[in-house]
Amino acid sequence: MPTGKQLGGAPANFAYVSKRLGNRGIVASRVGNDAAGREILDSLESTGVDVSHIQTDAKHQTGTVKVALENGQPSYEIIENVAWDFLELTENWRNLAKSCDAVCFGTLAQRNPVSRHTIQGFVKSVKTDCLRIFDVNLRQNYYSPEFIKDSLNLANIVKMNHEELPKLAEMFAINSLNEIEQAKRLCGKFKIRFLCLTRGGNGSLLLTEEETSEHCGIKVEITDTIGAGDAFTAAMSHGILLGWNLDEINEFANKVGAFIASQTGAMPSFDKFISTKA
Repeated sequence: MPTGKQLGGAPANFAYVSKRLGNRGIVASRVGNDAAGREILDSLESTGVDVSHIQTDAKHQTGTVKVALENGQPSYEIIENVAWDFLELTENWRNLAKSCDAVCFGTLAQRNPVSRHTIQGFVKSVKTDCLRIFDVNLRQNYYSPEFIKDSLNLANIVKMNHEELPKLAEMFAINSLNEIEQAKRLCGKFKIRFLCLTRGGNGSLLLTEEETSEHCGIKVEITDTIGAGDAFTAAMSHGILLGWNLDEINEFANKVGAFIASQTGAMPSFDKFISTKA
């Protein structure tokens, strides 16, 4: 980042916030056998996040992203052919998959066919009642309709932002100008039981086949928005697992996402966060 190195990445961000909310947050990813990889493992372990399922790659360097900020909004240069492009579906990971209550996977991590095969194999290995959360993070040219379709078919929960929904609607020939109708038709097409649409500073939409919840957002002074979406997803997953209703989940997830946006980096201390759901 302009201010120096920050630990981040969607899996780590999600696991960190999950841990802060009282869950067992696990990162299933891969680092290089280099100084940056060792620093990441030490830093994550110091936060209490389980790092026992992070692989080490002897051939490829630890992944890095160069971030520029304009009015708190990030733009990214994502370095290719790094360790997380070569995830392996090991016996360790197969066993992990069978024990998960929730797994969150995204689009960007599937840009390389090696990691795509591993991620989709992992999700296919989870328990039937596991939350399979697909975070549609459309970054630059690192996605295709084919593996987005595969991911949607694997998921029972989908999370995206207001800029990504119309792209998916066009991709899958969903002809509706209404945002809620687009979301409902996407759910019907891919048998999604729960959809989340974030709207930046304007809140979020959650919907199931029976219910809809809209939230106007929580106004904060933004420091940077990096990791806010991952934090929202972690808080949403937390609420779903605990059986909260849609409005309770929406309020809490907006509160957590807004808190992260008001702090520096994706993994700030939670000392100032009031962890009530209402």
